[in-house]
Amino acid sequence: MGPSAQADAYSGDLPWIEDAAKVAPKDARALSKVFFDQLQVLEEGTHEYQYARNTLIEMNISLVHFAAGRFRNRGSGEMEDIVQVGTIGLIKAIDRFDLTREVEFTSFAIPYIVGEIKRFFRDTSWAVHVPRRLQELRIELTKAREQLASGLDRDPTTAELAEHLQLSEEEVNDGLVAANGYTAGSLDLSHDGGDEGAMNSSGRSFADTLGTCDPAMELVEDFHSLAPLLGRLDDRERRIVEMRFGQEMTQSQIGEELGVSQMHVSRLLSRTLNTLRAGLLAEE
Repeated sequence: MGPSAQADAYSGDLPWIEDAAKVAPKDARALSKVFFDQLQVLEEGTHEYQYARNTLIEMNISLVHFAAGRFRNRGSGEMEDIVQVGTIGLIKAIDRFDLTREVEFTSFAIPYIVGEIKRFFRDTSWAVHVPRRLQELRIELTKAREQLASGLDRDPTTAELAEHLQLSEEEVNDGLVAANGYTAGSLDLSHDGGDEGAMNSSGRSFADTLGTCDPAMELVEDFHSLAPLLGRLDDRERRIVEMRFGQEMTQSQIGEELGVSQMHVSRLLSRTLNTLRAGLLAEE
């Protein structure tokens, strides 16, 4: 369905914006408050809810480009990835923003966007954490090895690298060992070191020799911390949390169950989650 057809089909209370990405930042701030206000009372999964959420993303995409600007020294190909992961941070900020926080959305969203970008670099650069000194030494060793190899017609020895760089052999060895942390080998490599996907005589890859983690283990600590905080809630608050996250009921369904409006459920849920969040942060 094209933009004009979508406009004809849309019948909600929010203004129809043909191209939200072209809205000026100043206007976007004012409009965002209107859309956030409606987002809290609209039922999830409806066309109106999706329109409000998608428009908020498009109107505030400039925040992603602003945050990505500090990484402009990266290649153009990687910059596209940076904008993509930054957009994920923007979406998370939109889904978690609450107008009652009394903070501008821009101030709330930027840390989410930057955090997502930094996480991207953390997960896609060095395979293991290596001190910056050794990261820089790896680059120097690579250049020195290429220079010496062209003159020697063979790979240089550790002693030759050390003499060329005016370092000790121990420092060179540290750099060579650290270089192994730049990339990680595939778990699909054969157990005897053959090509990826190839199998040794036993037909096993490295992945076959590793144990697996129970995905629920990561939730144990969270549940342990939440248990006493949930115990401090009153019966209605605990029931709302259980229906929303245990039974995965929508706010509208919870309202029908409790005999209150969806807006009232939204306010109760927001207040309860803020209480739990403050409790967890206090413990940390």
